[in-house]
Amino acid sequence: MSEVVLASPRLPGLLDRRGWRTLDRADVVVVRGEPAGWAPALDDAGVRWRAEDGVPAAPGEIVLDVSGRGRAPGEPLGAHLLDLVAVMDRLRSPGGCPWDAEQTHATLAPYAIEEAHEVVEAIEEGTPADLVEELGDLLLQVAFHARVAQEATGEGRFDVDDVADRVVAKLVARHPHVFADPAPAGTRPAATAADVQGGWEARKRVEKGRASAFDGIPVALPALARATKVARRASGAGLAAEVAEDDGLGGDLLGSVLEALRQDASADPEAALRAATRAMEARLRALEPR
Repeated sequence: MSEVVLASPRLPGLLDRRGWRTLDRADVVVVRGEPAGWAPALDDAGVRWRAEDGVPAAPGEIVLDVSGRGRAPGEPLGAHLLDLVAVMDRLRSPGGCPWDAEQTHATLAPYAIEEAHEVVEAIEEGTPADLVEELGDLLLQVAFHARVAQEATGEGRFDVDDVADRVVAKLVARHPHVFADPAPAGTRPAATAADVQGGWEARKRVEKGRASAFDGIPVALPALARATKVARRASGAGLAAEVAEDDGLGGDLLGSVLEALRQDASADPEAALRAATRAMEARLRALEPR
């Protein structure tokens, strides 16, 4: 029976000392799987090798298995994301898929919304397997947009590493209670989730140069989602008491929708809720401390 050393096809050369010692003592290493990625690393290490290529290893020979089955020892969590990047590259490159090749950020935009809703549905009503599938579909949208941008020129050009770098920098900057030095003497560290949320919103407002707590709420959100976002921003800005004390501050947004429908059964409830939310937001903006 042949001895098998399992290794990552995604990160050629990644082997622990024991693995390399095993390969070093072989007369010839039989590479199972696609050998192209590993060839330079094996050559640099002076290891003689051949591709399995339908000719199985003889008893006693050492097999380097880079077929990608399972997670190889030492392979970090997240390494399989490289497979997604490689598949997107294949689909968008010459000889790939014609449909994938002609997509743009604009044509893909509806799918991001659809996939996000399907993730929520899987959380609320599905199984863990359903959630894995739907999160994969949402992740595909990220990889797809990044691959489209990789082909752009000028300011529109970026790639998946730029996306990852940006979100990592954002997470570190907005979690000083985790990543920064201990809080200076006389200051209170973030002790609760509410403390964290308040600090997050304050830092985000400064980063984005927002003059109001209500800036940056997407106009294209569904009416109920936007109303909820405005209400939460009001609470985060310390305006919850004002909302509670003043019935005029959209205290009954859904009631205003029902009233619109009572007056006109053909009224658009989404439009009615958007209008009520705009009115509430305008009054809240006027109450914000300057």
